[in-house]
Amino acid sequence: MLEGLVVLEMGTFITGPACGMLLADLGADVIKIERPGSGDPFREYQGGLYAAHFQTYNRNKRSITLDTRDAEDLAAFDALIAGADVFIQNFRPGVADKLNVGWERLHRLNPRLVYCSISGFGASGPERDRPAFDTVAQAASGFLRLLVNPAAPRVVGPAIADSVTGFYGALGVLAALNERNASGQGHLVETSMFEAMCHFNLDDFSHYFSADMVMTPFSRPSVSQSYVFECQDGQWIALHMSSPTKFWENLAAAVGEPEMMQRDVFRSRDARIANYDKVVEHLAVRFREAPLAHWEAQLRSGEVPHSKLASPPDIVASAQAKHLGIEVSDDHPLGGTFRTIRSPLSFDGKAVSAVKAPPLLGADNKAVLGRDG
Repeated sequence: MLEGLVVLEMGTFITGPACGMLLADLGADVIKIERPGSGDPFREYQGGLYAAHFQTYNRNKRSITLDTRDAEDLAAFDALIAGADVFIQNFRPGVADKLNVGWERLHRLNPRLVYCSISGFGASGPERDRPAFDTVAQAASGFLRLLVNPAAPRVVGPAIADSVTGFYGALGVLAALNERNASGQGHLVETSMFEAMCHFNLDDFSHYFSADMVMTPFSRPSVSQSYVFECQDGQWIALHMSSPTKFWENLAAAVGEPEMMQRDVFRSRDARIANYDKVVEHLAVRFREAPLAHWEAQLRSGEVPHSKLASPPDIVASAQAKHLGIEVSDDHPLGGTFRTIRSPLSFDGKAVSAVKAPPLLGADNKAVLGRDG
């Protein structure tokens, strides 16, 4: 869908590279511009300039090395900018200008350029210079508060804020490109991890604005009637029961306790929400009475919304994942096979099934710059 679009990315770590990857997945020619010698710091996160962290967000790209503080390299960069459609950077405010890649300068060179700038806390304001990483952005936006169990507080889960901000950056780029089709003019697209996560955490703010309610980690699970239970064999299963009464009636039958729905704590949605802990306590005992496979069969037959807590080996081996072809691969540049998960988008019934392994540092210097180094 984005074939023919030329994107120059000076992204590091996750937010900028994630933005570029999303465009690359859709067919854009994304040229990653890296620091000579070391490249994106995520390359050597585990050594070897090709860490798993780097692989995650840099597939379907080409890599060149330029130091835009050097006059010769800057001239080569400017030549690329003249023919580019999009430029992406996720430096702290002010750094891009020091590297000679700020918006105003690049806009003068190419008025049609869509320039995406991603920061931690915004391009201006009293906190613009604060360092921001994933956990900081999650906490500052209120999102982390909803993930932490007060009984055992600790940071859990993946880099949500980093990835989400990359998604918003890509969305902004596509919107700006659409407007450029009409006006012929480029645009400065700006977002920050703080702003992106506040918007991603919209439900939290909506409850505060409309009902003066500050949500807790247990607010949504109780209202949505979501649960996680351990089975007899140590495996875990998740249920999202929502509102339809049939889900609960069929769950009661599945656990061999059809009279369960006559208990006060199960009798209505409001009762189950108000007595969430008691519901959990009662069902936890039942689920520990049989292994995961038993519960999967029982719940599936009753169309009760559920899933085991799957891991990558489970997922890629599943019949549905195989049917959808979510795993794609390419020759690994260092030998073997590069494996990843394809874009989740399909167009006209066809998914994007081809992928290019993340590039080695400077792998495309010759093709793009006409030089080896």
